[in-house]
Amino acid sequence: MELFYDRIKCETKTFEEGVKSVRVISGKFKGHPLKSVSNRQTRPTTDKVKEALFQMIGPYFDGGSCFDLFAGSGGLGIEAMSRGIEKAIFVDKQPKAIQTIYENLKLLQLQDSTEVYKTDAFRAIKAAAKRELSFDIIFLDPPYLKVSYESLLEYIDTYKLLKKDGTIVCEHEAKQKLPNEYSGFSVVRSEVYGSTTALTIYKRGSVEHD
Repeated sequence: MELFYDRIKCETKTFEEGVKSVRVISGKFKGHPLKSVSNRQTRPTTDKVKEALFQMIGPYFDGGSCFDLFAGSGGLGIEAMSRGIEKAIFVDKQPKAIQTIYENLKLLQLQDSTEVYKTDAFRAIKAAAKRELSFDIIFLDPPYLKVSYESLLEYIDTYKLLKKDGTIVCEHEAKQKLPNEYSGFSVVRSEVYGSTTALTIYKRGSVEHD
């Protein structure tokens, strides 16, 4: 039997002293604190960027599913669920991130409507395709300048993971310019926030740009 994911079940621990916490900013779990990952490899999305992101793609949802790759603490997927997304899959390859995601989901009692996997994003995409899954929202927030967004978009297209009217959210370094069109997807919105962070939103098909 082929093992698609290395799934880790973790016991929930209390918040560690000195670990920076983030929060859910709107929806069902508004104001609820979330634990963040206590290492330098993970960069939580700021409240300002998170709010701007969901204003672009929502801000609220009537059901649906999301795929949170490079999930870190799970903040983006959890925010989407707070705003109405019903099902979410969280993926990260860092053990500390997986531990933190499990803790946050347990605190919000979201275990029954979520899955968490410790694996590489490209393997996760292939595995989801084998299960014939597709998503309304796919979050791509890898370490800045470490992973090719073009390769990720190509995988998502090849394995048909995005629903017809679905959205791909790319959070990336402010100076990095992503292509307006790539592998069947087109940019519908792109914004820069401060000196470090940008958001690029893709949908399927050709989109006219102003």
